[in-house]
Amino acid sequence: MTDHHTPHPPHGSDSSDSSDNEAGLRDRWHDTLVAARAGAEGPDPLPYAENLLARWAEPQRRYHTTAHLSTVLDRVDTLAGHADDVHAVRLAAWFHDAVYRPDRSENEERSAALAERALPEAGVPDAAVAEVARLVRLTVTHDPADGDRNGEVLCDADLAILAGGPQEYAAYAAQVREEYGFVPDEAFRAGRAAVLRQLLDLPRLFRTPYGAAEWEARARHNLATELELLTSSGPEIGTGTG
Repeated sequence: MTDHHTPHPPHGSDSSDSSDNEAGLRDRWHDTLVAARAGAEGPDPLPYAENLLARWAEPQRRYHTTAHLSTVLDRVDTLAGHADDVHAVRLAAWFHDAVYRPDRSENEERSAALAERALPEAGVPDAAVAEVARLVRLTVTHDPADGDRNGEVLCDADLAILAGGPQEYAAYAAQVREEYGFVPDEAFRAGRAAVLRQLLDLPRLFRTPYGAAEWEARARHNLATELELLTSSGPEIGTGTG
């Protein structure tokens, strides 16, 4: 994997909690990569984990941090029985925001390209690499085709924050607003309101049976509440999805 990144603790995080989280993530990466190799040999997984964790800890991030990565991986675990290839889904979760610049629009494509460069070198078979890259690119729209069980799991896991409790959702929204701090308030409100309307217009936000049953109603309530606050010039809240 190319490029060297120096890790930075996520904004507002406790360093000991962050260290514990990263240690757990290293173990999860190791297990996922070894499983995805399907018995093939490969180099030490640790340098790949270090590179990815450094990316997820870059200083411009407020929401898209290692905490978000951990949460998405946890949600993938919840939905694992629905996936056709849960190892590919877990790898896609690791890469889906590995490249993240809030002032750019090609983050998903660059993240997918990173996976296409790194995973063959790490010993992952070509077919699995292609599936991981496809899944990462799918997070542009979060709109998997019917029957795309891997895509349904990844997209549901990434959007599960929308169904958080009031404090969790408010924290998410505030963190994403910080990531877009360079955008003036009026433009931010207009853009965020458009995103919320697009989401609310979807026939369904979640595609897995679990997501539909457990997350859909609360997510719609949260989105509608945020849209009402934005359009009534209420308190500052966030932008962006997963």
